[in-house]
Amino acid sequence: MTPRSRLLRAAVGITLVAGTVLLTGCTAIVPLEPSKDAANPTCADLIVRLPTAVASLPERETNAQATGAWGTPAAVLLHCGVTVPVPTTLPCLNVNGIDWIEDDSEAPLYRYTTYGRDPATELVIDSGKVSGSTVLVDLAKAVSAIPATGQCVGVDDLTIPTDGGTAVPAP
Repeated sequence: MTPRSRLLRAAVGITLVAGTVLLTGCTAIVPLEPSKDAANPTCADLIVRLPTAVASLPERETNAQATGAWGTPAAVLLHCGVTVPVPTTLPCLNVNGIDWIEDDSEAPLYRYTTYGRDPATELVIDSGKVSGSTVLVDLAKAVSAIPATGQCVGVDDLTIPTDGGTAVPAP
């Protein structure tokens, strides 16, 4: 092998290594913290069903158990094993059979937490980059791996007791 061919071979090798490093640098791991109940085996059932794209955003690798992320930069974050929510006055949406509590207190970041499922799953969605309703639809099949144990109720579902002891439906 001539010195020129060795030099050419070395240059090609360096170029391939540099290209690989640059490409992996573009898809850095999304750093997340695992939720309190992330080791729950039911979370594993959800995680293995996560789609490779959500709202046309590609899936990203994360560094924490029972998490998911989509988009570059990440516009959708998922945590399974969050605290199961108690009844709340926040809006509750049913999307494809999954009840979600919607918290818009940090808009344009919206936080959606499953209601009536244990363990609970939380999504943080950057509404400036992606449609929340599209994300909820795209993740419904995976989230349905966690069985429903309850559901959201509204004022129409409540029964109000009267002075005479007879309950009447809410107006």
